Amino acid sequence: MNSKVRNSGVIHQGGSMTITGTAIGDGAMVVHHQPADAMVGRGTDLGVITIKESEARAVIDALGLEGAPVNGIPFWCGTIDHRGLATRVAMTRSLGQGQRSTMAAFENLKETFRPAVVALVGIGGGFQPDISTGDVAIATRAVYYDLRKETADRTQRRGEDRETSAVVGNAVNSFFVDYGEPARFVSGEEEFQVISCIVGTGEAVIADAESEIRQYLKHYNDKISVVDMEAGGLAQAFHERGTLAQMHGWVVIRGVSDYSDKEKNDVLQKTAARNAAEVLRALIPYLPSQR
Repeated sequence: MNSKVRNSGVIHQGGSMTITGTAIGDGAMVVHHQPADAMVGRGTDLGVITIKESEARAVIDALGLEGAPVNGIPFWCGTIDHRGLATRVAMTRSLGQGQRSTMAAFENLKETFRPAVVALVGIGGGFQPDISTGDVAIATRAVYYDLRKETADRTQRRGEDRETSAVVGNAVNSFFVDYGEPARFVSGEEEFQVISCIVGTGEAVIADAESEIRQYLKHYNDKISVVDMEAGGLAQAFHERGTLAQMHGWVVIRGVSDYSDKEKNDVLQKTAARNAAEVLRALIPYLPSQR
């Protein structure tokens, strides 16, 4: 006796079958497109934010990442092996320069990958005579200089400090214990140094050696060795949202591409970005992870 089966979904009678979303029947397979080596929502070890194309390309090449967009947002993912331990990395490139776009990139990383640590990696402007183009600065403290009061007589700036967590600060200290400070790295036939510093950060592009902002930062703290336009956004985003997601902290890695003066140009950006990416790779084993 033959029986009839009514099914308003999918009827399958043997063989292989692949359907995205929901599948019904023997041999059916549900396929979820997820980033390589970094499962969405399960937590990665390191999230990386880059701004410029040269910065993103340098990190992709240094870490061997592959493109893995999620919900229309571009990400690059991969796994870094070190002494038998695998570090899962997810990188994104912010839509534009500045603090606000960096905060949005932080949210995208946090909501999609829940990284233990977020690193802002790329280029910055040198701020002290003891740092040269091609050198790399690692910052765990950011001074935001754009808070200010405008009066008829002058601009009164009100700096705001943000510092990463002690666990990330200790990780960076351990890196310098092993490598020395300044650390010496060789890229190709060129040597560059790596220092720890404070990063000055704001919306202004500084291209004047006598800039009022430069004078202010020098008086604020003589350990400010580099300046950028994004670290304040990362530090503030972590301050407001990172602890809620049980993230461990943040770090800024900047390769020096210019001296923030009238000679500022784009010639050395690729070299500075490449050096910053190489330092990131060396720092990864020291950073706290989901483990």
